[in-house]
Amino acid sequence: MFSLEPIPALKAIQHTSCMEVSASSSSSSSSPQLELITSSSRRKVVRIHAVRVDRWEVLREVSLPQDPVSLAVDGPCVCVATGDRYHLLCDLRAGGSMELFPHGRSRQQGALVVPVGGGEFLLNAPGSLAMFVTSTGTCRRPPMPWAQDALAAAVCLPYVVALRPGGLSVYSLLDRALKADGGSGRGPGPGGVLAFTDRQITGLSLVPLEEQIRALAGRQRPGEALSLLDGVRGHLQPHAYEELRKDISYLAGVDRFNQQAFAEAKELFITGDVDPREIISLYPDMGPCLGDEGFVPRRRETTGQKVTDLRRLQREDAAAYRRYLAFLADYLAVVRAAAAAGRGGVPAEAVDCALLRVYAEQGGGGGGVEEEGESLRSLVASPNACSLHRCVAVLEQYNRYFVLGMLYQSHGNHTEAIKTWVKIADGHTEDSSCPDVYGHIVSTLTAQDTDTVWMFAEWALQKNQEVGVQIFTKHHQDDPNTFRAEEIITLLKNYPHASLLYLEFLINEQRSETESHHTRLALAYVLQILEDEALAEAGRDQEEAAGPALDLRVLRCAGRSRATGLHAERAILLGRSGDHDQALRVLVHEARDPGAARDYCHRAASRGEAAGLRETLLLALLAAYLSSDDLAGEAVEELLLGEDSLRFPAGRAALELLPGSWSVGRVGRFLVGSLRGTLHQRRMAAVQRGLAQAEFLRHKALWVRMRRQLLAVQRPLHTESTQASQTMVRVRRGQACRACQTELTGSFARTARGDLLHTHCMKTQNHPDPEGAVKQNRPLPGLLSTGRPGLRSARDSARCDWPRGQGRVR
Repeated sequence: MFSLEPIPALKAIQHTSCMEVSASSSSSSSSPQLELITSSSRRKVVRIHAVRVDRWEVLREVSLPQDPVSLAVDGPCVCVATGDRYHLLCDLRAGGSMELFPHGRSRQQGALVVPVGGGEFLLNAPGSLAMFVTSTGTCRRPPMPWAQDALAAAVCLPYVVALRPGGLSVYSLLDRALKADGGSGRGPGPGGVLAFTDRQITGLSLVPLEEQIRALAGRQRPGEALSLLDGVRGHLQPHAYEELRKDISYLAGVDRFNQQAFAEAKELFITGDVDPREIISLYPDMGPCLGDEGFVPRRRETTGQKVTDLRRLQREDAAAYRRYLAFLADYLAVVRAAAAAGRGGVPAEAVDCALLRVYAEQGGGGGGVEEEGESLRSLVASPNACSLHRCVAVLEQYNRYFVLGMLYQSHGNHTEAIKTWVKIADGHTEDSSCPDVYGHIVSTLTAQDTDTVWMFAEWALQKNQEVGVQIFTKHHQDDPNTFRAEEIITLLKNYPHASLLYLEFLINEQRSETESHHTRLALAYVLQILEDEALAEAGRDQEEAAGPALDLRVLRCAGRSRATGLHAERAILLGRSGDHDQALRVLVHEARDPGAARDYCHRAASRGEAAGLRETLLLALLAAYLSSDDLAGEAVEELLLGEDSLRFPAGRAALELLPGSWSVGRVGRFLVGSLRGTLHQRRMAAVQRGLAQAEFLRHKALWVRMRRQLLAVQRPLHTESTQASQTMVRVRRGQACRACQTELTGSFARTARGDLLHTHCMKTQNHPDPEGAVKQNRPLPGLLSTGRPGLRSARDSARCDWPRGQGRVR
């Protein structure tokens, strides 16, 4: 078995034109055998043999429509070429077959059937093409250009070696291109192809794949190197593949970079996972962005790839250099977004610093591009890894001071940020990227702590009082006690307009009820009106603010408003102080408005709690009318004879004010109406007293009846108790409990000494109760429920002036 001599006991397989050994052959030590597939030279069949050491047998025969020319086996599948076409035997054991396409070659030329591996075959196709057919009869690869005169072929992944009359041709399975041509050979060997001539045989071995890839890259063919690398990935160690991938991607990307094919270069750099610092290091003046320790561009040193001299391009062709800058900005933005999405291994500080420099250079050195300015602000406004000591100088170099403040702010240094913006607002530095720097400062201060606000409050108010006061009125702190109102008012003392706006905020929005706040607001209105010519509009504002105010130091306000034309407002302030007579004189004598004076009386009376305030005000109004020569006639008659005449307490009080020169006929109607009203009031009072007495007697009769019924069903108590229980007790209005000194309501008791106590007070104090000494009095059913003590006799009830329904009998 270890020589090439024939075995005498093994019969020969005759009439065989082609044969192939199946890879599924069994080689067990007990019964070694193999499967041999042969084609007959005399019959149109393909046989499957089981060959052992001492014998062989035919397992199956598959009939073909024509004589077989060549065949190949790959696993359980067999592909056979007949006289004009190919046939595919899908399964040797099941026997299924499939007719494929014609090959268009004569018997002398021969039809190629080459196993590729993985159930795939390389076949001749019409039109000088080679087809790759799978075991299912389909094609997974595009057709490959093929030499028409190829006599034989062998697959040595990732190449196909074809034998031609003139030598060997090598094709790539990856890009289906001819890679080499020359020599002669036949069949694949263990590590390559055996090539032979008439006199010698030569073994062609495959160059290691890594060397092939690096050789392609060294010949400035990075695209082919990448294609080969991806095709042989399964034949390389993972670490070796990753390193090769980065090197080749860098080389391919730099090649496209040099040709300004920036979209392809960016795709190569990203898919190859190239370190962004390798690309940053290609640009001039980017060294500080790479870190304090520096960065050595390993890819450029190991690959030796030549890169466009960007420093020279920066000097000689500014437009081209700006295109390279735009590529870097686009590339770094994609890398930064990938890092934000969770991709690790990205040097965030180097990327953010370089991106900031590119944006600043595009916007500052390029004439102020708005889009780049927005990108720069977006970069520093979001969480970033920019290094302050590297980026501050860059932003100052390109006059991007507003962005510098935003960078300080993103790093939590709010004080430095606001100081930087203050310099812009004061004109110490120039930066036109933000037209409203002052408004941005105020908006920022509304979200800062108290120390920062106090630091810049005076500056903000000096710039614009109306806008500057918003740092207090629109502050976003959650704690309402962050600022004390008195401290802010003290600060605003030198800023009248801001002070007025803040006081309006306290009263109208914060609903402050502090007296000093209302007083200051009123004084501020008066001072504003004294300085303002628009008296009418400001007067309405003051009237609306003074109307709902709770407490004002009105004498100060009224004194300040004396020199103004705000008579109605001055009257309101005098009324708040209780000087109604002076208020009415102002309305009558200075404002010359009798209607407003009458309305003032009604409003003041409706708010006041003192009894008879309306009548007092009307008498004061009458006196004011009579003291005015212009109003002593019609206004007085309208007051006396109108609807207000019934509100005077008596005609005598009004008559004492009227001039003695007036005739009786002139005041007769008023006297008749006044007397009629007084008589009506007295009679109505008598009717109410009678109704109250009748109600009391009805309840007393009901109580007596119920008392008699109760005594009839109970056992007689001892004489003293009975007499005590029938004793009449007189309770005065508002009489207090002896123990708690509050008014007696509900049930109460009387001690032996005659003191009246609440029943719960008696129990709480454990008051001694000698036998029959304490008597409890409880409300009777059906009596009134106000709980107010009443009188025990009709005679006492008649003396009482309680309103009807408010008495209670005990």
